[in-house]
Amino acid sequence: MAVKEVLKMGHPVLRQVAEPVTAFNTPELESLITDMLETMAALDGAGLAAPQIGVSQRIVIFEVAANPRYPDVESVPRTILINPVITPLDEEQETGWEGCLSVPGLRGLVPRYTRVRYSGVDEYGVAIEREVSGFHARVVQHEVDHLDGILYPQRMEDMSYFGFEDELVQYGVPGSGPASRE
Repeated sequence: MAVKEVLKMGHPVLRQVAEPVTAFNTPELESLITDMLETMAALDGAGLAAPQIGVSQRIVIFEVAANPRYPDVESVPRTILINPVITPLDEEQETGWEGCLSVPGLRGLVPRYTRVRYSGVDEYGVAIEREVSGFHARVVQHEVDHLDGILYPQRMEDMSYFGFEDELVQYGVPGSGPASRE
């Protein structure tokens, strides 16, 4: 398999609503997921959505375990989530720093629900349902947004907290250090 090029903000595929997956446990799906996992690992990402590598299908992957980009966050189990649905468990939101492989070098403060339930299926069509909070909830919301053509800057409420990582860190913007990137 291969590490794929990650599309950047402005590419039309990143603005589309992705198509549902209808065939599971196929060589094509297995190949796509392998490419996604290898691409995410090569770039030290916490997650990746199929549209980010040019495939407009409702597939996201995510995992955080001993990742140098996230030294201070709780681990997130490797998850392959297809045709996901997210339901907030309450109205509480938290604003946190996010970055994105499709918006390289930039970061911004993004509000997200603190607790969500997500459901979908894995690559074999087996149902997945979890209730999560914290960084796990932030990661899954960020990745699923990609499937609806949404990048994190579109979720920001205050664009004065959007900038290049090195500038934010250099000028001491609170909370903008490396542990806060997606």
